[in-house]
Amino acid sequence: MKIHEYQAKELFSNYGIPVERHHLCHNIDEALLSYRQLKVAKVMIKAQVLTGGRGKAGGIKLAQNVKEVSKFAKEILSMKIQGFPVDRILVSEAVNIKAEYYISFTTDRNRKATTLMLSDEGGIEIEEVAHSTPGRIHRFWIDPMTGIPDYLARRAAFTIFEDIELITQMTLIIQNLYNLYQKTDASLAEINPLALTYEGKLIAIDAKMTFDDNALYRHSAIKDLHEPTEEEKTETEANKKGFSYVHLGGDIGCMVNGAGLAMATMDIIKLYGGNPANFLDIGGSSNPEKVIEAIKLLLQDNEVKVVLINIFGGITRCDDVANGLLQAVKQISTDIPIVLRLTGTNEKEARALLKDSAFIIAQTMSEAAQVAVDISLKNT
Repeated sequence: MKIHEYQAKELFSNYGIPVERHHLCHNIDEALLSYRQLKVAKVMIKAQVLTGGRGKAGGIKLAQNVKEVSKFAKEILSMKIQGFPVDRILVSEAVNIKAEYYISFTTDRNRKATTLMLSDEGGIEIEEVAHSTPGRIHRFWIDPMTGIPDYLARRAAFTIFEDIELITQMTLIIQNLYNLYQKTDASLAEINPLALTYEGKLIAIDAKMTFDDNALYRHSAIKDLHEPTEEEKTETEANKKGFSYVHLGGDIGCMVNGAGLAMATMDIIKLYGGNPANFLDIGGSSNPEKVIEAIKLLLQDNEVKVVLINIFGGITRCDDVANGLLQAVKQISTDIPIVLRLTGTNEKEARALLKDSAFIIAQTMSEAAQVAVDISLKNT
């Protein structure tokens, strides 16, 4: 689960991590009021969306007067960043930045350990730094039995600073950020950039946190911050109907029974040069109503150009699936081609039911995937 920058900064403040003064605003009038309340000459206007790339997209602006605050607030509140509409902004006092640094805690799944990462090159190009000069990023793997005692935090701080005052500040930030990361069951706690001001202070002028969904039951206050995206809402609704659904962004809608068969189906689509739109496992039920709901779910994705249904009839009876599909096409008017492969229990009965239907019938999974990919490529 992701949270917004302003929410992460509130958690930072609660754990003793310094942040700049800021106000959350939903419209131009609130932005102007915040500018007056901050009583500073310059402020940052920052889009609040649950995605990265705000700076490069123009979602962060420096305003130096009332006119610019009004102008930039209006522009940013009308933006979409990577498909996310901006409905709120953060008005923050502009910090007198001398240098920018990077610090984060995350989980290294290969080492099965929490990882502290630091760099003396923070900011929007941190990904390029990691790619072109990986030596500029320092990593420390944390033993959960010892955490981050003073000696380890200071050792990490020495990789970035030489000045003892800055090392002292950085040591405290490292320890406090680790405490926040651990106590909230976070999967990421990131400051980018951590700014050094000309006054010699370290301040987190950006904040990013994500949390382990499986641990949210322990943190009701954080769980209440959750703002599901449209995709997450769809996945939740599918789960309520007994499906396992994950949106993948391709153009070949997939409906399969069984997680293993679903994975194999997506693999074979990729093998033939296609892109699956989703993972959809309808499970072992042969309830026709469930099949109808699954088809509706696939067809509501505007990117889907063709649907591939791959059913192996074990517990699931092929004739029940066929009945569900026939009922679905009566209820749903669509021009999207549907490629169908049914094999297993009551396969012959299913084929008889579908004999004169509009479905494109395939004998094998390989054939079905090839046909679906060909259709999707023709419609590109």
